[in-house]
Amino acid sequence: MGKVVGESVARNDAMDKVTGRLKFPGDISITGQLYAKLLWSEHPHARIHVDTSAAEAVPGVLAVFTGKDVPCNEFGLIFKDQPVFSVTVARSVGDPLAMVVAETEEIADEARGAIRVSYEDLPVVTDPREAMKPGARLVHEHKGTNVLKSYRIRKGDVQKGFAEADVIVEDDYFTPITEQAFLQPEAGVAYIDEQGRVTVHSAGQWPHDDREQIAHALQLPVDQVRVIYTPAGGAFGGREDLSVQLVLALAAWKLHRPVKMVWSREESIRGHHKRHAFYIHHKIGAKKSGELTAAEVELVADCGAYASSSTAVLANAVLLCPGPYQVPNVCVDGHVVYTNNIRAGAMRGFGAPQAVFAAELQMSKLAEKLGMDPAVLRLKNVLVEGSTLATNTVVPAGVGVRETLLEVTEASGWSDRGSTRPIASKPSWRTGVGLACGWKNVGYSFGFPEQSSCIAELHGAQQIERAVIKIGASEVGQGVSTILAQIAAETLRVPFETVQVHEIDTSIVPDAGSSSASRHSLMSGNAVKGACERALEAWHSGQRPAVVKYQYVPPKTSPFDPETGECYPNFSYGYASQVAEVEVDPQTGEVALTRVVAAHDMGKTINPQTTEGQVHGGVVMAQGWALIEDFIQQDGYIKTRRFSEYLIPTSMDAPKDIQSCLVEIADPLGPYGARGVGEMTMMLLAPAILDAIHDATGIWFNKMPVKAEDVLLALKRKSRTG
Repeated sequence: MGKVVGESVARNDAMDKVTGRLKFPGDISITGQLYAKLLWSEHPHARIHVDTSAAEAVPGVLAVFTGKDVPCNEFGLIFKDQPVFSVTVARSVGDPLAMVVAETEEIADEARGAIRVSYEDLPVVTDPREAMKPGARLVHEHKGTNVLKSYRIRKGDVQKGFAEADVIVEDDYFTPITEQAFLQPEAGVAYIDEQGRVTVHSAGQWPHDDREQIAHALQLPVDQVRVIYTPAGGAFGGREDLSVQLVLALAAWKLHRPVKMVWSREESIRGHHKRHAFYIHHKIGAKKSGELTAAEVELVADCGAYASSSTAVLANAVLLCPGPYQVPNVCVDGHVVYTNNIRAGAMRGFGAPQAVFAAELQMSKLAEKLGMDPAVLRLKNVLVEGSTLATNTVVPAGVGVRETLLEVTEASGWSDRGSTRPIASKPSWRTGVGLACGWKNVGYSFGFPEQSSCIAELHGAQQIERAVIKIGASEVGQGVSTILAQIAAETLRVPFETVQVHEIDTSIVPDAGSSSASRHSLMSGNAVKGACERALEAWHSGQRPAVVKYQYVPPKTSPFDPETGECYPNFSYGYASQVAEVEVDPQTGEVALTRVVAAHDMGKTINPQTTEGQVHGGVVMAQGWALIEDFIQQDGYIKTRRFSEYLIPTSMDAPKDIQSCLVEIADPLGPYGARGVGEMTMMLLAPAILDAIHDATGIWFNKMPVKAEDVLLALKRKSRTG
């Protein structure tokens, strides 16, 4: 057999998707199903009383569920601090208060409107900087504070480091709350299966954790809950928390009939978590030679009303905020704080985009002050093999940031930009070029248990005719099913078409962890490779069929020391560098992203075409974050409730030229040397775009999105002040 790893084989779900054979969660229906609708809080912070009597009297309504109907009315990804239905207090407009289940969707909608809720408004706190002050109104009164978690890092002597610096840059930055904007809203069907198990058929990012949370809330044994996933129409972290799964399970369990729910776009925007808004104060110093001497950073993140994965997001940001650089003296303080905003949680990059945004703009400003090429400054300081991180531990082997920087500057013509600047499409427009580097953990961090398990089954008489891979790695559009099938085919030395990846069903496939942290290529790739190797040995020994289960466990990580931050935070990192070219219209302030060159260290590229698709998608997502997307909450109320109000990039906005450079510095832990890439593709472009806008206009922007009116007003201010 020829090699499969490294080839751009067609995705194994492509034909089903383009022909419509594949059913997304909203397409699934079961004979005799009921329909469910949620009622949401209309106030961001209030004492509440819910009267469901009128709704229950509507003909065709089978039940109206509230918090009193949930055996254990709590759930949450890390901390179970969120009620399934708020009972006495609503803490955000994302709080569900009740659920109607009826014979038709129309009846359910009518009955939902008949529920009466009385609100006694409570003070609202929406700025995390104010919420963390003494005396601030508490979002969760029993906690005694709005500060969910704080982390710190202390390395070396920061004051001494700044005293040794010839140049210091100090500034404030803001990154906004962001909507994941996946195209398929949340949906699913729940029913009782033939073995009496509560079964939920939906989409998400971690089926086995969904099962655990459902079992906890319903107070059922885990083996009495079954979760089945169909591929999702996008996720980007937004499906890591529960959405419809738990409430559907409750309804099916109580009524013993199938129940379906499909959220509208407005419900989706209201009902799932968002990217954290971050307020960042960043100070960095360097010698005239460009050698960094010290970095001091304070981060304050908006948790929203409930914890979700906020503590892990903060930990990532605290670790990554000095950038992928060797800094001898580091002081970082990070806080994530409850507010009455929509809860924040996982989104592509998981704290890294916010941290990298400030760090990279600081490096570009530092280069300007030093009169040094920004690429040269970065090359003088980037992490290399054996570098010590701010946590006083050595970076894991396979460090590729320098190689990505060299690759992207060469491919983009960076060194010639002074003499051969890009030519604007219109005579009056100005052009600019910007650069950013970054890094991001691959796999879970800070001591969180990490593993991935796989069952490999080999079928056939004289030769392997069919290989079945059973693994709980959720396909959310990123192509993981194809990648794992390629690894299996390569390991078994069989044609790619021989490999079948089983659908995700927690009663059949083992836990592989979540589709997050850019982890499946390394973690689940190793699980598949290990299972296939052992199954092949069993096959050659005569077992028919050969069935083997294998669990891959990586090197252990450790949590921050509470005083110094010292720890071994991660077993692997991904690295990247990107260059952005923009055009700016000085008459309107419009910014057009015209070209992106992106260099990503893949370790080993399993499927180049899939990887390039990840790069293109990440680039456009980051473009939206930097220039277009503006999620607005005012006093806890959502003002951007649909895509006509929350604008995202379209094909007309995407840059015409996206050049992907796949760098391969083998990860010693990865299967065939592979490491993850999905999150790294979107976390660098925003600071590169803002660097390019500065190159075109001479103006620095420290917050996003940078919309046309922001640029125009800044240009007018600059012209007035000279």
